Amino acid sequence: MSTDYREVLGSAEGGLRRGFTSGTSAQAASLAAAMMLTSGKPVREAVITLKDGRQMAIPTVNTVITDNYAECGVIKDAGDDDDVTHGAEFRARVRFCPAPGVHILGGKGVGRVTKKGLAVPPGEAAVNPHPRRCIVRELEPYIPAGRGLEVTLSVPDGEKLAEKTWNPRLGIEGGISIIGTTGVVEPKSDAAWKASIALNLKVLRESGTDTAALAFGYVGENWYGREWAWGEEKIVKFGDHLGFALDCAAGCGFSRLVLAGHVGKMTKAAAGLFDTHWQMGDARLETVAAWAGAAGADSTLIRELLTLKTAEAAVPLLAACGLEAAWALMNQRLLERVRVRLERGGHTPRFESILLDMEGNKLAHGQI
Repeated sequence: MSTDYREVLGSAEGGLRRGFTSGTSAQAASLAAAMMLTSGKPVREAVITLKDGRQMAIPTVNTVITDNYAECGVIKDAGDDDDVTHGAEFRARVRFCPAPGVHILGGKGVGRVTKKGLAVPPGEAAVNPHPRRCIVRELEPYIPAGRGLEVTLSVPDGEKLAEKTWNPRLGIEGGISIIGTTGVVEPKSDAAWKASIALNLKVLRESGTDTAALAFGYVGENWYGREWAWGEEKIVKFGDHLGFALDCAAGCGFSRLVLAGHVGKMTKAAAGLFDTHWQMGDARLETVAAWAGAAGADSTLIRELLTLKTAEAAVPLLAACGLEAAWALMNQRLLERVRVRLERGGHTPRFESILLDMEGNKLAHGQI
């Protein structure tokens, strides 16, 4: 049976190729370095064991053996997932140490935790529990009698890569996290995206704030920074997962939820679509046309609105007709729909909604 990781992992639904996590990368590099330390010979691949018991071989790069330590790298292959650390080198340096057991440290490019609420306590390297356990399990056979092994993990480009992740706002400084629960990257995983949202909200709540600032993306995030001087550490971006973000934020105990978003996504929310991905439905133009009618638009304008390609295109059209009140009416319906959802979940936080155009100009602002 082949242990080539590409054959072991295979493809996910839709034919997208699976990959391996940063935790698996560190696991393989650590195992190879420990093997080299004890044998004095280069190791070209490490056969690691996944959480489900499968074994797979991962190639190593840039091996180094000295009198004091052995070190090598693994190039992370995230498959077809849009992972910022895909192609990054994860390195492990292993040396003997006096203290028994396996001791895992963070080196260059591995972040350090500074806030409560994460799986790792403040002050420690951002290496999550599951990768730690996997590294310890792989290295235990190589621990010499009466001594231990010290493993220093590093990611040469980690500090730069971390700028493209949520690490800075989570309170992880100086690099990326070594994460992964199964060892396998599922391409375009909604589960991973939602887990990031939940973690971000948990860390924000642990910081002591009672307000969760939610944003679909950069339009809302930029508005918070410009108008309210809220930094990224206070803002949680959730992409298309509005309903999940609302439920999770309410469940975390925030007493105030604020949502800022551009007209395209917010129009869907006003129509009751709490997953705003295009595959889940689209009622943007119908919703805009309905509230324009409620604000006084005649049938000719309503028909014109229904021919538009985007909800954003309605902004100048309604302004030219003096019908900006349509946005306030639509925003009020959004507030009402969110309130119903939160109450069904047993939550009653104060909720604010800020409707923006694509340039970040405010079209409506209300609360309920």
